Amino acid sequence: MASLQSFVRFLLPKETHWYDMLEELAKLGLEASTALHTFKDQPASKVRESVQAIEHRADDVVRKMEDALARTFVTPLDREDLHRLTSELDDIIDFCNLSARCFNLYHLERPTAAMVQLMEKLEACTKIIAETVPLLRTHEYHNLLEGGRKVRSLEKEADSIYRQAISQLFSDSHPDFRDLLKQKEALDDLEAAVDYCDNVADLLANLAVKHG
Repeated sequence: MASLQSFVRFLLPKETHWYDMLEELAKLGLEASTALHTFKDQPASKVRESVQAIEHRADDVVRKMEDALARTFVTPLDREDLHRLTSELDDIIDFCNLSARCFNLYHLERPTAAMVQLMEKLEACTKIIAETVPLLRTHEYHNLLEGGRKVRSLEKEADSIYRQAISQLFSDSHPDFRDLLKQKEALDDLEAAVDYCDNVADLLANLAVKHG
């Protein structure tokens, strides 16, 4: 079976731009999460500006991928897989941008400890994804699975941080409801960004099983 797959790969056009675009999106996800993490030290307006610029660059890559899919019949991965992976990688960046917009919109001066922890988990996830996506190009499917396992482990840790933070928010007997809503929305967006990292990990695992 492995020899047959190697033969099929040999027959396919040696176009690398598909992998280039996926890897670029993975790198931009890491850039976006790293820029978001600077909210520890930077004002929200500056963080929003930085993340939004990265999000615009990601949109350009997505448009190129959609155009290439529309013009090409033979692709190195299934067209549906390329489309889904592109979309999920872009969603990570979109939710980084939503988080940055939330910080700015609600005039949050500094992140809470839970927000910092979630940003750390998000940055760690995107770093693994940026290192793992290039393995599609080289067909290193075992390592692809390992990267997915690491992301899923981090997502579980992030989910625990999120649940504890939400519980703490609502445990105060005299809450400032405006502050509560601000913090909850910021936590929701950060948790969603980590969830999309987990979605990417699942897709990469499926590709490893399908092609490995």
